[in-house]
Amino acid sequence: MCTVKVLSFLTLVFSFVIPHSIASVIKRTPAGSAISCSTPIEQGLGQQLSFGASISLPGSQAFTNANHRWSTAEHPDFAVVVTPANTQDVVAAVRPSPFPIAVQSTDTSQVNYANACNYPFLAVNRGHGTAISLNNVHHGININIRNLTSVTFAPDGNSITAGGGVFADQVIRNLAARGKVAATGACACVGGLGTGLGGGFGRVQGFYGLVADNLLEMTVVTADGSIVTANNQQNSDLFWALRGAGHNFGIVTSFSTKIYPLIPNWYAASYIFTRHQLDPVFQLLNRYNANGAQAKELLTYTLITLNPAISHDPVIIVSIQYAGPEADALEYAQPFVDLHPVVVNNQTVPYAELADTVGTGLNSPACVEGGSSKATFPVGALSFNLTTIHQIYDLYSELVTRYPDFSESLVQFESESMLQVRKLGDEDTAYAHRGDNILFSLLTQYTSPTANDAIGPQYGRRFRSIVIAGDGPGRRLNAYVNYAYGDETVEQIYGYEDSRLQRLLALKRRYDPQGKFDFFNPIIPINRKR
Repeated sequence: MCTVKVLSFLTLVFSFVIPHSIASVIKRTPAGSAISCSTPIEQGLGQQLSFGASISLPGSQAFTNANHRWSTAEHPDFAVVVTPANTQDVVAAVRPSPFPIAVQSTDTSQVNYANACNYPFLAVNRGHGTAISLNNVHHGININIRNLTSVTFAPDGNSITAGGGVFADQVIRNLAARGKVAATGACACVGGLGTGLGGGFGRVQGFYGLVADNLLEMTVVTADGSIVTANNQQNSDLFWALRGAGHNFGIVTSFSTKIYPLIPNWYAASYIFTRHQLDPVFQLLNRYNANGAQAKELLTYTLITLNPAISHDPVIIVSIQYAGPEADALEYAQPFVDLHPVVVNNQTVPYAELADTVGTGLNSPACVEGGSSKATFPVGALSFNLTTIHQIYDLYSELVTRYPDFSESLVQFESESMLQVRKLGDEDTAYAHRGDNILFSLLTQYTSPTANDAIGPQYGRRFRSIVIAGDGPGRRLNAYVNYAYGDETVEQIYGYEDSRLQRLLALKRRYDPQGKFDFFNPIIPINRKR
């Protein structure tokens, strides 16, 4: 996906695992010998890694696999992939040398090519992020944390400690086997922690709040290579920042989170409606949302999308998911049936199978990597304004009609109960948008990036203007950080309160003064003077 300079003869050895191939290919530098920044990155860094860690070079299948992303529009440029086996390997990939760049170090245990030799680095788990700031990584180090997947249960059964590389499906299935559940993102493929670093909406938030609200502790490798424990007692300021703006402060190698008794069976139903049913469908959704006081058991995900088999015009797909039996869910399902949808599907499934059932499983379009360039334009809203909904429908119809390459694009409306979310205040975590009731998003998808790169943002801006104008007096753009496109202001992502922003900036200066973690919707934009 990206081209990099040939580093040395070792590019012929495409991927190797520490220590086996290193032992056979690299002559280890004896302790006390000089290593400079002219040393090939794989050799200098390779010597610092533990047994079980690996380095992959351009041209290898392992390198290619590690750099697959959900969207092809974001392509951070990596010179090497480091797959750590533990927290100390992450430290090795981050810790700066005590010696200036271009000055040789005889302390090989401290040599690190990310900081010492000015290589940018990015922690990558599932590669689901779509922020355009990811494209600011040039000739960097991919710290691929996917192997940090341990899950340990606390003796009291009320929490787990998991590796920073676990993803949602792993957590869900592991816990379900023990009759437990944790707050995770709704897509099976997203990182178990990554969503929480930006807040984290999910299926059980009506019961337990955001993913971030359930975190108890994190182990973080900061920009200087320190290993920091962050919780409400230790480094509580960092703990505050990690829960909502966490991508800016370090690499989380493990985390502890609350777990709860599992509601084993969920009712899932989907309905497809045509354009003339727009008003009654969204009136019903408005009634259920109830200004954020939606029933804790109920989630609704609604799409405006194309389905040529049903209609030449865009259709409306409503998915309801209910934590409980069909008999209880019918209070919310039957009114949709009474609107006479074109298609009806419904079934009761175990919670561990819910993502597959509703189209957010590992093999769903929501998770399958590559294939198209994608960008998301989120807007927090208070209600489904019917005039706004008609304008959005018309805008979407214009997009896919005028530009057929955007036919896989869609508009998404996520509505979950906010009552539990609001039990925490804005001051309790860095997540800034607890006052919003619904998340509106335009997801643009296209396969010809050169010709179409400017079209998505153009429609994204129009989409957001429509939503904000119809959402009530004084409303401003609130952009969910995990979906944010990257053209938003810091205030639009992280909140408008000056005290909140000053607190974040102070913590940024303390924990990451050189901006090493500025590649995912940074608090201080790269083009702004630090």
